[in-house]
Amino acid sequence: MPGESTSHVIGSPRRLAAILAADIAGYSRLMGFDEEGTLARLKRHRREMIEPTINEHFGRVIKTTGDGFLAMFDSPLEAVRCAIVIQQSMAARNTSLPQEQWIRYRIGVNLGDVIVDPDDIYGDGVNIAARLENMADPGGVYISGGVYEQIKNKLVCGYQSLGDEKLKNITDPVRIYRVLPDPSAVAHASHTKAKWNWTAAGFVGLMAVAGAGWYAFLTQRPAGAPEATLNSPASVPAQAATAQPQQNASLQGAANPPGLPPPPPTLSGELPIPIPEASPAPTAPSSNTQVAAVPPPQSLSKPVEFGTGLRDCQSCPELVRLPGGSFRMGSNEDPSETPAHLVRVKPFALGRYPVTVGEWNQCVAANACASPLDGNSMAPARNLSWADAQQFVAWLSKSTGQDYRLPSEAEWEYAARAGTGGRYWWGDKIVPKMANCKGCGEPYDPRQPALVGSFPANPLGLHDLAGGVAQWVADCWHPNYQGAPADGSAWTEASCRERVLRGGSWRNDASYARSASRAYYDSGVRYPAHGLRVARSL
Repeated sequence: MPGESTSHVIGSPRRLAAILAADIAGYSRLMGFDEEGTLARLKRHRREMIEPTINEHFGRVIKTTGDGFLAMFDSPLEAVRCAIVIQQSMAARNTSLPQEQWIRYRIGVNLGDVIVDPDDIYGDGVNIAARLENMADPGGVYISGGVYEQIKNKLVCGYQSLGDEKLKNITDPVRIYRVLPDPSAVAHASHTKAKWNWTAAGFVGLMAVAGAGWYAFLTQRPAGAPEATLNSPASVPAQAATAQPQQNASLQGAANPPGLPPPPPTLSGELPIPIPEASPAPTAPSSNTQVAAVPPPQSLSKPVEFGTGLRDCQSCPELVRLPGGSFRMGSNEDPSETPAHLVRVKPFALGRYPVTVGEWNQCVAANACASPLDGNSMAPARNLSWADAQQFVAWLSKSTGQDYRLPSEAEWEYAARAGTGGRYWWGDKIVPKMANCKGCGEPYDPRQPALVGSFPANPLGLHDLAGGVAQWVADCWHPNYQGAPADGSAWTEASCRERVLRGGSWRNDASYARSASRAYYDSGVRYPAHGLRVARSL
């Protein structure tokens, strides 16, 4: 059992830590079925998903065993977030395989005092995590009462109390909770103490009573969804360098950064994109400002002035009108960004900045969004789930009478590229004072993102599309672009649980700030580096 602790070096330091213990359910059966294939998949999962996920949540792998691993975190919240993401990622990878080949982890998380050696950790804090892992269902996460008290109001999920349990070689009983992906499942889950040597049939039965059990959540996949395989890039139509973006030297704040070449030409047939006048950063709404209904729409005979800003109410996020056009979406830098393909986007409007703390708190004041956010009102709103973002756009739509939404992934990348074809809108290399990311130069604060508008706008007049906060888009996560829409619409299916994030965050390095970079996260889980930017159709 990974993490089981029996001895330690005398004099080693002690510390309080969150311990995550995991092992694979039915590992011996999997090895007997296909030893070489199972081992190869296990190594690939650790390299591509488990270790990066632990690092992303500020943990470190202490050791691995044949079928499990032990990790340590400073924060119990990050430890549980990490556990959820690992379980959902494994469920996504399993869907392309027959059920008898599924690799499913059982995970236990405990907060306790541990003894830390250079290559291992010891103590009851470790042993309890290992006991919880042994009790957990395949694909499930069990946490101790100490972890629950630290995270109970901070994650968009539910918890089923399993009561106090006497664990082997642990003096005092430990209160145990099962993590449920859907908070509404708590009302249906049984709160009675149970024995946890369940059969598979017993587990499915309890999930039927629960109504929204963890296993069903992790393993369901919409019919017709693509398999999680990596494909070679498809051929992409050649770009014709005939349509150069229109430049207007009289406009302020839209010039290229010193020493950089002008943006490369757009694709053949794409509408020329005017460079709009730079707009000052938004002003914070007063605490008693209410979003008012918008005035009657303007006459349809008046042409849309692309590149100009608009607000549907005094305290609404400022939008920029963007023309439609074609662009090459994706890249060959990461398998998830392939195949690069031509996409045609319709005209739409996109937020000039990410939604700010001040704008988010207006939604909270109207009792339409979750708990208020602290910090500077000009800071980007963060620690938001995709579900939180949906609350905000729904409130904004109802308040203004306009159809607000999250942008599609294609719309977001089209806006981020701004008619250019490089890794970033200004070129292929990081330039100081252009992006808010780790290692990208000043200004930079490792504790928090910069205020919105702290970095130059791209040629479309949009700020903060490289770093800052990772921004939710409407699309479900797909492992690559095989079968993706070519019309710029969001790629969604019913009941998908993982949604796409774009732009990277200030916590990530420059590779995440690329225009083509993609990431994903559970739609119901909050993370401190995640925010949003609003869009609406024109």
